[in-house]
Amino acid sequence: MPDDRDLPTSRLGRLVRFAGLGTRAGLEKIAGKFGRSGSEAALAAAAAKALGTMRGLALKLGQMASYVDGFVPEEHRQLYEDAMRSLRDAAPTMPTEAVRRVVESELGRPPESLFAEWCEAPIASASLGQVHRACLHDGRQVAVKVQYEGVADAVAADLANSEILGTLLRPVSSKFGLAEQLAEMRARFLEELDYLHEAQAQKSFAAVFTAASQIKIPAVIHELTSRRVLTTELATGLKFDAACSSNEEDRKAWAETLWRFVFANLLGPGCFNADPHPGNYLFGPQGRVCFLDFGCTRTLSEKSAARVHRIHQAILNDDLGEFFKGAHEMLGIPENVKQAKYMRDYLLLCFEPMRARRPYRLTHKYASQLMAELRAGAREQLLGSRNEFVPLPAEFLFFNRLQLGFYSVLARLDVTVDYRALHSKILSPARAQWR
Repeated sequence: MPDDRDLPTSRLGRLVRFAGLGTRAGLEKIAGKFGRSGSEAALAAAAAKALGTMRGLALKLGQMASYVDGFVPEEHRQLYEDAMRSLRDAAPTMPTEAVRRVVESELGRPPESLFAEWCEAPIASASLGQVHRACLHDGRQVAVKVQYEGVADAVAADLANSEILGTLLRPVSSKFGLAEQLAEMRARFLEELDYLHEAQAQKSFAAVFTAASQIKIPAVIHELTSRRVLTTELATGLKFDAACSSNEEDRKAWAETLWRFVFANLLGPGCFNADPHPGNYLFGPQGRVCFLDFGCTRTLSEKSAARVHRIHQAILNDDLGEFFKGAHEMLGIPENVKQAKYMRDYLLLCFEPMRARRPYRLTHKYASQLMAELRAGAREQLLGSRNEFVPLPAEFLFFNRLQLGFYSVLARLDVTVDYRALHSKILSPARAQWR
């Protein structure tokens, strides 16, 4: 019998693990119907264990369940968040021998030779790799992210299985542009496996904020970075749960910094980090936030970036006519189809914090409503006529992940912020670029 802790890398092996989880879910649901207490808690714990040991894309699902509002039913939200919380920054790790093999294979020497000091126990672990603390020979403290052995094969297997699912769903897949969406997903996740790509993305994001004292992005140590090993300056700060328990003044300052980071990138160079989960932030004094993990990023085309800027400016100008016109062009949705109403309603909900004339508090209820509206629109698209709906442009696929995840993070900070005023300040320096 294979050890449950082993990382399954074959398509069949990963399907079997998913199937086992599905069977467990069904049995626990039945037990719950017959009054067995703790069935949902047992299911949540089993899901966390299974997704954690599968790593890769499966673990990413577990991470989303740990913080994205509306991802699981509200009555079970806290239960699943508690069970999945460990997957944010403390997923199951790989053995010391495997870490040494990866480092030596990638950088030519074992870690104790490359670094003056090397901590064998990881300080963090996530979906694709784990992080070790080390010290360079010049005394600098660094964080070394080492990719899990076999995780590239696991991701490839998950992507292949998703493509099989797309083939099976071919009668309806064209409604959603599933082939294009899967191609976009494949491109982004394969990029995430390449730490050289992440290093370049991290450098590009940092260049946007060279003068921003509250936004910190660790510098990359390029000579100790390769496709499966990423070395950066060591960052310190409070983790997300501790930040959420801090005083309101600090939480408000951090919420404002997070907002600046997301929208200064989006409305400036037209790029975004599509992985906003809470393990990617460390919080410091005076609103300082250190941003980690730039593996999954997306840069919009120049035309799309200009359209995004256009609708943000229109919403601050209270010009809904221009806002809707820009949105129709951006998403390629004709104005006279059924989908147009769903698009308009959903976008107005998304922009509610920026439309508010007074400071706005992002809540769990609001973030959950976004997920509910997105699901309702997808259901209508599934059941509706092909003539009434068009697929989401693949370029914007990961935008939903950012939107839902980012707003859920802000909801947990639970503060009132004048997002409209903050947004106006961000738009001003970006305006000339897209005029």
